[in-house]
This record gives sequence, C-alpha cells and structure tokens, in this order.
Amino acid sequence: MFKQMRPAVVSVLVITLFTGLLFPAVITGLAQLLFPKQAMGSLVKDDKSKVIGSELIAQGFADPKYFHPRPSAAGPNGWDPTSSGGTNLGPTSDKLINGVHKKLPNGKDDPNNFDGIKDLAKAYRDDNHLPATAEIPPDAVTRSASGLDPDISPENAELQAGRVADTRKLSKDEVLKVVKNNTQGRQLGFLGEPRVNVLLLNLAIDKAFPSK
Repeated sequence: MFKQMRPAVVSVLVITLFTGLLFPAVITGLAQLLFPKQAMGSLVKDDKSKVIGSELIAQGFADPKYFHPRPSAAGPNGWDPTSSGGTNLGPTSDKLINGVHKKLPNGKDDPNNFDGIKDLAKAYRDDNHLPATAEIPPDAVTRSASGLDPDISPENAELQAGRVADTRKLSKDEVLKVVKNNTQGRQLGFLGEPRVNVLLLNLAIDKAFPSK
C-alpha cells in the first residue's frame, strides 16, 4: 500500500513546490527586474514621491480646472477601486437611456436613482458649454465595464479643453497642446484606439501651468 501511495504523495509535493512556490517566485522576480513599475501597479507619484494614484485606475475628478474621466458605476458614488463593476444594462434598456428619477414620500431623491445617457449627455454639454445639439463621443456618457477605465478618447479631451482653459485663464490652444502631447496611439500601431490617461493629463496640466 505504501508503495502505491508514495508516488502520489511525492508527485503532489513536487508539483506544489514547483507550481506553488518556485514558479511564482521566478515570475515575480523577473517582473520586478524587467518591469518594476508595472509589477508594482503602475503607481503615480507627485514631486514629493507621494503615491497619488495608478495609471490603471480612474479617479473621479470634478473640479472644472481638470479633465474629467468617463462616468462610473463602481460603487455608490463611482470610481471605487474596491467595487469594480459596470451597470450590466443592455443597449435597449430604458434605464440606461432615460435613467430613473424618483422621489421618496418625504420629498427627497430616492437613493436608487440613476442618471441615464440623456442625463449624462446634458450634464456634459452644460459643463463644457456646448450647444444642446453638439455631438459628443460615446465614452463621455457611458460607463465602462469595470467602472475604473483610466482613459478617455482624444475627442472627449478636446471637448473638455475649452472648460479647462477658461477656468485656468489660458488659451484653448495651450491646453490642446498638452492634450496632444499626452495622447497615446494604438498599441503596436494597430491594436485598440488612441487614448488619453486622465490622471497623467491632469498632472501634465498642473506641471505646465502651475496654480498661482
């Protein structure tokens, strides 16, 4: 019986050693050596080396002097890194398009209310001083599947440039130049779409035009 069990026990121990300890240790070591920034979460630090975020996770900027990310359904207020997720609403959903706007018996807004695409589009146009009929990119009014997409389209950033310029008392061309310098192209030249990382763009704006 022991002769029959011995190979099985030894196999389990060897496989556990290699796949549970040795392999992860080698991969972790190579990642730290070859891609230290990515292996540590692509963290972003300020001038004082304080961690202020990650290139991979969106933050909910609301100040008009900054570029804003796309809407988020991660957590009750959006952009919650501990509650990643989307709305799971289909393209024909009335809730997705028109939202939900109810009042409680005491007259207060129902906490389950939900801003639909029409609500988000109106707010986006109002915030950026655009005409009511202005065309806007889809990422400006749709929530990503994770709710934490750190990037927006160049078209989205360009439409926000006027608001950022007015708030900072700059010319729109000055802001657009920073947007262009922070626009990333397609990966390998053909994968994905051009994009702008919102956190890095806002840091670049602060660096180019420090607040007085």
